[in-house]
Amino acid sequence: MSELRALFQPQGGFFLIAGPCVLENDSTNLAVAEEVARVAQRFGVPAIFKASFDKANRSSIRSPRGPGLDDGLRRLERVKTESGLPVTTDIHLPEQAEPVAEVVDVLQIPAFLCRQTDLVVAAAEAGRPLNLKKGQWMAPQDMAYQVEKAREGGAEAVAVTERGTAFGYHNLVVDMRGFALIKEACSCPAIFDASHSVQLPGEAGTSSGGQPRHIKALATAAVAAGADAIFVEVHPEPSRALSDATSMLGLSELEGLIAQVLAVRDVLTSREGRGHA
Repeated sequence: MSELRALFQPQGGFFLIAGPCVLENDSTNLAVAEEVARVAQRFGVPAIFKASFDKANRSSIRSPRGPGLDDGLRRLERVKTESGLPVTTDIHLPEQAEPVAEVVDVLQIPAFLCRQTDLVVAAAEAGRPLNLKKGQWMAPQDMAYQVEKAREGGAEAVAVTERGTAFGYHNLVVDMRGFALIKEACSCPAIFDASHSVQLPGEAGTSSGGQPRHIKALATAAVAAGADAIFVEVHPEPSRALSDATSMLGLSELEGLIAQVLAVRDVLTSREGRGHA
């Protein structure tokens, strides 16, 4: 746990957060976790498995939401035990923070709820590292106030995730200046959500659309711009995923994505070490 907390500090080092959008059956969850663990081991980067037990902000009341709290925590615990990966999931209510923190290693606050003071403080009080996703309507530097809430609640390990900003209807854009702005204003790692940034919110009527072909390019640009970690949702068969199928990366593409972003990161680190010579 101390190594995980270190990642959620400034200059904590590069890491990966990956998994299906919502928890699926144990077979799918474990297949994804095993590949995430394999890729992470190959490249020597820490990885965290992510999946939601409840998608409480779905476009339609008829959209599948997930297995719920109790069964979801059981599935996450199995992933953690069998894959050896730390796990994270999002919470939507203050009262969920404590029971979820008994199983997961990192608590996540969804973008739509990032300014909910009671939720942020409850998550901070649970004692786990905290990932705050930036709201689609917020300036990157304004997340400093949400980080302050978390730290006032006792959180010692906090990161902020950039997932794009609303640009007209059904579209998001990522301002690459945001990673520097987040780190300067919040004094914490800036994570790039490579999956949700290519969403087209509400574009499909009862669900969101997406442009996953842009994930690799945006992730590479984000790392070049200073992102400290990559968050990406992956699935063995994205078209059959229970949630966010239109903005998800194929599991088989994860290795190539991480190879590319690390190559860029290595070049930049090497240049910094030579004094930009």
